[in-house]
Amino acid sequence: MSKINVKSEIKPLKKVLLHRPGKELLNLTPDTLGDLLFDDIPFLPDAQKEHDEFAKILTDNGVEVVYLEDLMADVLDLDSRIKESFLRQFIYEAGIRTPKYKNLVFEYLNSFTDNKKLVLKTMEGIQISELDRKKREIEKSLVDLVTEESDFLADPMPNLYFTRDNFASIGNGISLNKMFSVTRNRETIYAEYIFNYHPDYRGQVDKYYDRYLPHHIEGGDILNLNDHILAVGISQRTTAEAIDQLAKNLFKDPDCKIDTVLAFNIPVSRAFMHLDTVFTQIDHDKFTYHPGIMDTLQVFEITEGDIPDSDEDLNVKGINDSLENILEKYLQRKITLIPCAGGDKVGAAREQWNDGSNTLCIAPGVVVVYDRNDVTNKVLREYGLKVLELHGAELSRGRGGPRCMSMPLEREE
Repeated sequence: MSKINVKSEIKPLKKVLLHRPGKELLNLTPDTLGDLLFDDIPFLPDAQKEHDEFAKILTDNGVEVVYLEDLMADVLDLDSRIKESFLRQFIYEAGIRTPKYKNLVFEYLNSFTDNKKLVLKTMEGIQISELDRKKREIEKSLVDLVTEESDFLADPMPNLYFTRDNFASIGNGISLNKMFSVTRNRETIYAEYIFNYHPDYRGQVDKYYDRYLPHHIEGGDILNLNDHILAVGISQRTTAEAIDQLAKNLFKDPDCKIDTVLAFNIPVSRAFMHLDTVFTQIDHDKFTYHPGIMDTLQVFEITEGDIPDSDEDLNVKGINDSLENILEKYLQRKITLIPCAGGDKVGAAREQWNDGSNTLCIAPGVVVVYDRNDVTNKVLREYGLKVLELHGAELSRGRGGPRCMSMPLEREE
């Protein structure tokens, strides 16, 4: 089997990438919530317990769980030159430009002998107070005089436990994403090094998009409907230009079977930030959705064009039909759409805010969900789904559910 093999949303999940929330959550403050894309501050001990419960549900159901921090530590263990390259790139992408602080941060990070602890430190953020005071005070600059000890030289990355977003598995390849916000785009450095250097993936994974391209795209907007059809959301975080570029790259790869991209234009809002917050597949013939998207949803079909070697060699057409009919046409089977909270307007708005539609399907008809969305979960069971619940009181504060917190690496054929 290929190192990446994800050609559906529902086939039995064999291997998945997670990140256990760490001290980066302790470095959230009320003043930084907006910049760091949180609405509230999760309580770390409970968030970790909930995440461990999530991982146990997966392993109990035959899924191999690997962690982002472990794969990245494996990479840094390979070669001191890779470690140095990573540290200098991390410092640059953290926005540290003052020569003195570039050198001090490099010395500080390079002093870590345990590479996993080093990786976790880069994730949690670096305060000025952590650097050697004597070295800082040798020659004071204006920067030193106006900076407080508690200020961050490198901001924390609290969204990392949503591993779905910084890259996406597509068939036997990946999209290494250019993310919407500066704070989240820094997260993709880990995937870059893992796919460039980790012995499990180096030279064995096609890259259909790259973090250095100009247009934004995030993994929560990418759904593998089958071997030939990819759904991508045009959303708050993913642009139409990025989807055009992704489609061109997919169609140009002779080893890629995808011949159709369906672009779902959803409302631009915090509540609907990604396609998978309002729409996910849970069985061969069943999808969950949030009723609030129906009045404004547009769908476009993208296929390969007829002009060889053209920069714009795509055929794009709007599809004027209901979501149900569109899915039935492309998947060639009868489809059942299950509304969040059974369609109750107030209940749907409340439970969608807590990711009632953000299900992780680990096998046909078997889904992992937050227990707090009890109305939606009851409806799913009434439709014959096997519903595996985890506590999500703290994890849900980051506005992401089980699908957001997981990046499938392998599903059964």
